[in-house]
Parts: sequence; structure tokens; C-alpha cells
Amino acid sequence: MQELDLLILGAGWTSTFLIPLLRAHHLSFAATTRDGREVAGSKTIAWSFNPESKDKTQFSHLPFAKYILVTFPLTSADQTATLVQSYSAAKGKQANFIQLGSSGIWQIPQETHWVSRRSPYNKSSPRAIAEDELLKLDGCVLNLAGLWGGARDPKTWVDRVAKTKEDVKNKKSLHMIHGLDVARAIIAVMNDWEKAKGQRWMLTDGFVYDWWSLMVGWADAKNEETRKNTMIGQPVASEGTGEPMDQAKWVFELMREEKIWALPRSMEVLGRCYFGREFWDVFGIVPLKARI
Repeated sequence: MQELDLLILGAGWTSTFLIPLLRAHHLSFAATTRDGREVAGSKTIAWSFNPESKDKTQFSHLPFAKYILVTFPLTSADQTATLVQSYSAAKGKQANFIQLGSSGIWQIPQETHWVSRRSPYNKSSPRAIAEDELLKLDGCVLNLAGLWGGARDPKTWVDRVAKTKEDVKNKKSLHMIHGLDVARAIIAVMNDWEKAKGQRWMLTDGFVYDWWSLMVGWADAKNEETRKNTMIGQPVASEGTGEPMDQAKWVFELMREEKIWALPRSMEVLGRCYFGREFWDVFGIVPLKARI
């Protein structure tokens, strides 16, 4: 069987950006899903990982690839070791593993409001434990900030994350990364593995967003949606009053109460701020879809 450049274990949302980019770079690949459905115009292999089994035959019908991208969370050191070692044993040679993780592991008390990939993280998190095991095995971990792009529109999150004025008051910093830039980062890691292996990387678009600024900037979001619906002949939404959304109004009330002169608020006020430049510096690229 032909050796591939990349095998994607668990082709989901990220793969809708990654697969077209792999084609554009003429990189060979295969991908798995639980049901073998088509993703981004490519057939996938029906497969799922059984973390309780050390039987290497669960990998027997998968192709060998130089790089393996694990998109689903592993939750113990044993799961990571099983995946890496059983796959390599099944194929008779060693692949390089890349794990997608979450930047949420840094959401613990810190000594400074600036947080980098070297800052303390929640080592008791099952996902962090699994990732640490992969680093010991010379794999690479990409801890992703909030994902957006395609069907994921951050404007639609406001009503869910801030239902009340008190919710708005408690919203501070936000860190994001576009799906296309996640895909570009994966390919950058494949192209410069010596820099990537054994390393945990924090992946953001380089911005520290102020939730208050976003809410004010999106004050007209519901009216925009109403205008779109009207143009395509759909019923006008009841929210389409020409008024700013409630969250934007609450922000300005809070600015008066907390004596905030203008937005965005300072880094000190925002609290946790991720140092989002290092990955891009090391691999010599910059985000293509920065600034939501």
C-alpha cells in the first residue's frame, strides 16, 4: 500500500478546511470517520478507535502515513500509548503524531495576565495528561483557541454566552483561530517536523479580543440577519426592530458603572491574555484569517 503524507483520524469540521488545502499542496492523504461518509469531497474510511483494546489489528485496514493527525480527544496516557504504539506495530514502522487539543488547559490561576505555551496548565485534565504522554513519544500537540469559520459564526454565540447583564459583566478576553489557519498550521508542522516534535504549541490568531468590544461591534447583527432573510423572501424575524442587541446596551451601561472610557479594555482588565505570536514566529508564517 502506498505511503501517504497524512492520515486524519476523525475527519470533522477541521478537515473541511484541511482537505482542500492538502489537495492544493499536492499532499497525499486519507481520512477516517465513524460511518465512512464523504468529507470535503473525499471518501473516508469507516473506522473508530477502541482505546480499551491493545489489539493492533484495529489499525490493519488503515494505510500507513508519515504523519497522523488525531482530531478527537484522548483522555489518558494509556490511550495515547495504545494508539501510537499499536498503529506503529501494525504498520511495522513509526509515524509522527499530531494531536489537536484545546487552549482551555491554561484556564487556571496564573501569576501574570500574559499566558504562553510555557505557562502552567491544568496537568490534572485528562486531555492534558494524554497530550503529555504524546509529547514524551516525540509527538506534537496543537492547543487550539476558539474555532471559527464556515458554519461557526461567533456573532451567533452572543445570546448563548451572555443571556443577562451579569453574564456580560463577567465576559472578558476571548481567543480565536480560523479553521483555515488551523489547516495551515498543520501543514507547517508537517513541513518542519524537527521544530514541531516533542512540543506543545498554543494556536491563536494573534489577537486578544475583548468580549465587550465584540458585542458592541455586533450590535446590529440581528438586524443584518433580518435584512438577509427579507431579501430571500423569508419572514422578518421579530428581533428586527432596528435597535441594538441587548448585550450592546448592557456593555454601555457597564462602561458607565465601571468608568471605562472606551473599548477595548486594557489587557490588565481583560485578565487572561494568550501570547499568540510564537507559533507563527517559529514556523515563519502568519495567520490568513486573523480578526473575527
